[in-house]
Amino acid sequence: MFSELKFHVPWGHVAAKAWGHPEGHPVLCLHGWLDNANTFDKLIPLLPRGCYYVAMDFSGHGLSSHRPAGCPYHFLDYVTDVRRVAAALQWRRFTLMGHSMGGAVAGMFCFLYPEMVDKLILLESLGFLLAPEDTEAWLKSKRKVIDGLLSLEAKQQTPKAWSPKAALQRLLEANSHLTAEGGAILLQRGATETPAGLVYNRDLRARTQSREFFTVEQCVKLLQKIQDRVLIIISQDGLLVPHNIPSRNQFVKALQEAFESTLKEHIQLAEVPGSHFVHLNEPEVVSGIISNFLTAQSSRARL
Repeated sequence: MFSELKFHVPWGHVAAKAWGHPEGHPVLCLHGWLDNANTFDKLIPLLPRGCYYVAMDFSGHGLSSHRPAGCPYHFLDYVTDVRRVAAALQWRRFTLMGHSMGGAVAGMFCFLYPEMVDKLILLESLGFLLAPEDTEAWLKSKRKVIDGLLSLEAKQQTPKAWSPKAALQRLLEANSHLTAEGGAILLQRGATETPAGLVYNRDLRARTQSREFFTVEQCVKLLQKIQDRVLIIISQDGLLVPHNIPSRNQFVKALQEAFESTLKEHIQLAEVPGSHFVHLNEPEVVSGIISNFLTAQSSRARL
């Protein structure tokens, strides 16, 4: 059983869903890019019941309000969403669990507010967004954000309505790592039924997100600040295995070398069978690892 929550923000509200008793150990769960809080629906029921799990929808996602007209979606805005929710819940110290982009948001929050995070769980995320290889690529990425936002504003499109079957098919085509069951779970919170059909809830402007990038050297320094409190779970057929995304080879390989040489004894790294959405498709594959980490009393949990 879960309950729905709403947190007031200046432009509307941030929506969330919660499992467990509010007096339990607080765990804030962050979904991936263009996903929503339902991504944790199958995992959280398998985790320790002594925790209070709150899975939030980032602004422009799920049931949360879209940002005001004319405003882009900056990566740090998602980090601010986390800070707002923590303040509303009156949480001074809590565990963060993030999937994909949610892991990058969790990592950034942890680096900015290390005193507020007791443990960090990253699912198919290294806690960072990858830095472009050169200055021109960085400039191109920033220009793309601005041009994309202005293009969307110029079109002023009415959201398209889809049949339930077509809406699910479109979601699965855009996310090859999702199963039909997982896609249907995300769609329950990711779309609204109208007389014309299903309309996706997510804000199209979220596709033009302005990101914060890190170099490998910065990643290592930041991870050293929060060592002994981090669990990273990587799927064998996910998005962080170097050969699966050639453009990330250099970054991922360099970071893996850093793990081996500098961070191996301080950060728990677990590789599991499955895809980018293993926590949703096959939650039992990761639930035991996460449960051990959550319940461990010492700074080093056993995998």
